[in-house]
Amino acid sequence: MSQQQPRLSFWQIWNVSFGFLGVQFGFALQNANVSRILSDLGADPHQLSFFWIVAPLMGLIVQPFVGAASDRTWNRMGRRTPFIFAGAIAAALGMFLMPNAPLFVAFVAPMIFGVMMLALMDASFNVCFQPFRALVSDMVPASQRNVGYSVQALLINIGAVVGSLLPFLLTNVIGLDNTAQQGQVAQSVMWAFYIGATVLLGSVLWTVFRTKEYPPEQYYAYNGMDADEVAKQIAEKKSIGERLGNFFSLVIHMPKTMKGLAVTQFFSWFSLFIMWVYTTNAITQHIWGVDKKWFDQAYLSSLDTIPLDIVAAKGAAGDWVGIIFAAYSLFAAIFSIFLAKLADKLGRKLVYSCSLALGGISYISFLFFQDLTPTDVNLFITQVTVPMGALYLLIPMIGIGISWAAILAMPYAMLAGSLPADKTGIYMGIFNFTIAAPQIISALTAGLILKYAFDNVAINIIVLAGVLMLCAAISVFFVKEVERQQAT
Repeated sequence: MSQQQPRLSFWQIWNVSFGFLGVQFGFALQNANVSRILSDLGADPHQLSFFWIVAPLMGLIVQPFVGAASDRTWNRMGRRTPFIFAGAIAAALGMFLMPNAPLFVAFVAPMIFGVMMLALMDASFNVCFQPFRALVSDMVPASQRNVGYSVQALLINIGAVVGSLLPFLLTNVIGLDNTAQQGQVAQSVMWAFYIGATVLLGSVLWTVFRTKEYPPEQYYAYNGMDADEVAKQIAEKKSIGERLGNFFSLVIHMPKTMKGLAVTQFFSWFSLFIMWVYTTNAITQHIWGVDKKWFDQAYLSSLDTIPLDIVAAKGAAGDWVGIIFAAYSLFAAIFSIFLAKLADKLGRKLVYSCSLALGGISYISFLFFQDLTPTDVNLFITQVTVPMGALYLLIPMIGIGISWAAILAMPYAMLAGSLPADKTGIYMGIFNFTIAAPQIISALTAGLILKYAFDNVAINIIVLAGVLMLCAAISVFFVKEVERQQAT
């Protein structure tokens, strides 16, 4: 017999997602700095998207398995929290080791070691991501779902703001060096990763110890299911072939809501991947005025040293990427506060579509902010000199932040109601295909597009990202929403 799931207080909802703050802290550090680290370690900037394929590939492999495993896991720690805790420990290890790649040169090339640690971090982040999404679905009743995922989006973006800003603060407030010759990692980036690993572990431990998951009998009662029957199904021993057959059957018969969202996810995540990989190159060329030849690995390899003014410009642009990434995360955090009420009043589809459209327009606007005039800026009790165009880039970050907040919350709020309660974890994992697949395709094609379609002028591929985000906005209106009682 179905029982009414109790409503949670605001702070209970907060505790459920608090660990995501630390996970996103680490993920933001990775997004803003991995291209920079790999370039400094010797990666060809034109091939950066190939290295970044590691991230979505790990998600594609890890999340469905973690989702299926967490659906079948019930122990003293809970259902989802054991995976969150294990993933956080592994991610922290990768964050400590990655910036120390040059120390392992006797065993493996620094760049190869860096890619290995990137794979470890991404796999570990993904072990955390999926259970956190499913944990909100498990613990938060349907009437509070918009609030639950909006709070999660708020915490994600608070972590992203601080994580993105950290290298800049360590350079301009603490005084750590932000430059590095080939084969080295900047001191400010190293310490940012150390701090990020510590914050990640601390916040995840908060969720693990402050959130008590429902026992299986109670959880299934809230969802109108027979706990004994589900337990019997879980206890059944199935061959690998049977498990794969069941998995593919779930994919083929996924809810209509998920199928519709897959199209929107494709365009939006293809666009996001381009931004994460190529923003540093784009603003270094377009705003700092660094000639594209300084992004040609063959040319760089012919030099004994890179001129100090080029090194300084790349370092400053890299730091500014942290600033603007923090800015869009800050605007996303602010918008997340109002997102649930807007979705309740205007509908999820309208809010989601308008947010994506605003993000697309903002990407395209990058093209119009090429002002190389130096200007002094006071930031965080320190003064820096940047091109005026760099300041202008804070304007489109408002739209990108709004779109990012919607991307983090609306698809999951729309999807959760269509999923069977006993398969929420695995379907959330399968849904990650719609995040990972477009990023993998982007990784395989974006570098070629940049080289052959745009002659290595990186600002043009940011404009392409804007066009794709507008396509995502249009596709939202074709998504069919279904609530759980109607799901099959």
